[in-house]
Amino acid sequence: MKLRKSNLNKIKSNKLVLLLVVLLFSLFIYRICYLCLVDYKVGDKTITAFIKNRNIEEDIILPSRGSIYDKDGNSLAHDVASYNVIAYLDPSRSENSEKQMHVSDIDMTATKLAPYINMEVSDLKKILSKKAYQVELGIGSRNLTQLQKEEIEALNLPGIGFEESTKRYYPNGKFASYLLGYTVNKQDDYGNDWKVGELGLESYFNDTLSGKAGKITYERDRYGYKIANGREYKEEAQNGDDVYLTIDSNIQLFVENALEKTINDSKAELALMLVADARTGAILAYGSNPSFDPNIKDITSYVDPIVSYAYEPGSVMKVFSYMCDIENNLYNGNATYTSGSMTYEDASGEKTTIKDWNKAGWGNITYDKGFALSSNIAVANLVKNGLNKKILHACYNDYGFGETLGFPLYGEASGNIDFNYEIEVATAGYGQGINTTAIQIVQGLTAITNNGELLRPYIVDKIVDTDTKEITYEGQREAIKTVASEDTIDKMKNLMESVICDDKANCTGNAYYMEDYPMIGKTGTAQIWDDKTNGYMTGSSDYIYSFAGIYPKDNPELIVYMAVKKPKDTTNYIAPAVKDVVVNTSKYMNIDATNTDTKKIKIDSYLNKPIDEVKKELEKNGIRVISLGTNGKIINQYPSKNNILYNGDNIILVSNDYDNTMIDLTGLSYKDVNKLLKMININYKLEGTGYVYEQSIAPGTKFNSNDTINIKLKEKYID
Repeated sequence: MKLRKSNLNKIKSNKLVLLLVVLLFSLFIYRICYLCLVDYKVGDKTITAFIKNRNIEEDIILPSRGSIYDKDGNSLAHDVASYNVIAYLDPSRSENSEKQMHVSDIDMTATKLAPYINMEVSDLKKILSKKAYQVELGIGSRNLTQLQKEEIEALNLPGIGFEESTKRYYPNGKFASYLLGYTVNKQDDYGNDWKVGELGLESYFNDTLSGKAGKITYERDRYGYKIANGREYKEEAQNGDDVYLTIDSNIQLFVENALEKTINDSKAELALMLVADARTGAILAYGSNPSFDPNIKDITSYVDPIVSYAYEPGSVMKVFSYMCDIENNLYNGNATYTSGSMTYEDASGEKTTIKDWNKAGWGNITYDKGFALSSNIAVANLVKNGLNKKILHACYNDYGFGETLGFPLYGEASGNIDFNYEIEVATAGYGQGINTTAIQIVQGLTAITNNGELLRPYIVDKIVDTDTKEITYEGQREAIKTVASEDTIDKMKNLMESVICDDKANCTGNAYYMEDYPMIGKTGTAQIWDDKTNGYMTGSSDYIYSFAGIYPKDNPELIVYMAVKKPKDTTNYIAPAVKDVVVNTSKYMNIDATNTDTKKIKIDSYLNKPIDEVKKELEKNGIRVISLGTNGKIINQYPSKNNILYNGDNIILVSNDYDNTMIDLTGLSYKDVNKLLKMININYKLEGTGYVYEQSIAPGTKFNSNDTINIKLKEKYID
């Protein structure tokens, strides 16, 4: 009996042990499954990351940032090698070395080096006397160019070395700086420095210019070294794309020089100017002053005056209110009205009087004459006789006012064209009580230069993949809508022509008159609203003066808009600047202002055609042919197929019998000579801007592909 009980106890005990073993085994299996399925943490890392980091290394491959070029491929922004000077101070660095590798003679080193890094010798001595393995040497020793580095290396100073990096470089300094913007360095989560755009195109196209980082993943041993023949995965970086602008650097230079002189002479708070291709809407020059140098970021205002600053435009708006009146069949230019002033009375009986700029007016004059004399009361009477709120507001909307244009810059202002009462409609018609931007004015003027077809201004010519050279985007003429008939436009051109006359008693634009340069346009003067006082500024210089010009009247090729804010007095500082830019640009672009033939020539592809026959045909149509070769078949041409040329424009043709004989380049513009030299495959250097006046390889001399020709151009045109 006792034996039986003992056996039973053993069985129970064995079952308990078995149950415990099964339970522990089940817990073990559960734990294994959990570890396999759940990414739990070991310390501050998940188990996956923990295992991965034990034997896998991942390095980031940084892409190169794309460059920004003008329309001819001249760099406006690109990366360059940059160097920081460092000094090694620890004697241990020279141990087991045949030459000295640290700074030992502090006095000699400081004396020789200080002038090259803009430091006082005494200050540099203090730094070199520190107890440290290595030290940096202050602001003047950072971001040095290759040339500066070589100059310091030539000093042969023991212990002086360099750390290399890249920096964003803007070769033209204060040149379209609000348009280009600038970059700053920012670190990502891995400690890599990226250049990030913070203003202008650098900011808007930051993703395009930045590219995409690559990476390399490889196995490493327990010491952190790469395992030979280990597994490796490499994902190449995608370099940033290059952005080509419609900006012509020569025209931009004309504008920059004109703005600089305007600011110096007028002491104005601001001057801005835009030049656009009247036929396409492409922006050729984009400038404002004060400006800043993006290399040193000496910026005081982050508001781009051309797209982000909305202001009351003044009487240049009469171009658009008159155009609206004419297009809506409300206009009779020969009808007369009494100029001088007009008084309005509101519902409460309060009276408000608006006046012409000369206050007394000119008596009874026609509406056509009122435009030439910039009469505010002419517009007030147009409103009184039918140009109501609904009609004018619809026109302004059609012309693009009161909305952003989609220009590729952040912070574009929409402006404000709200008006309700009759007096507000009248003041809006002559550019007060509303506000617009400079780029909106230019867009509106494209309707005048394209027979009523409104174009969208554009600044990007193309975007190019730097690795494949594929064009990923191409800017082009974009017609938005037709806003006026050809008859309306013809009338507007005649009215704008009457503004610029040779007798200042009969027009407001006499200062813009040039006998050989038939420019048309409209002047403007506007008061400046002060948000602090909720009223207009009252100082003698508290005005914005402006001018909207088109050149030439027939076959317009240029739109020029300029504004000056708060000049020191009422002297017309705009006219000299505008005339200078128009004359220089006209000569640079070979614009024949005396040609009134409206026929335009659409260029075909002349490849494989006899050069002598094509030359004769083009010259019949007034095209100037620059031929490289005489009797062969054409193998290259510029401009290419479908471009539009007018009388006096140049075309370059290269035939297969061209024998590398240098032609006479004298008189060719920067644009044409730059293109021609690329086409004949010769190394070249261009010095200056304007027209060629000197070339290092004489005409008639044969050259080879290893030769270099030096070209000198005159910056200013002289009649």
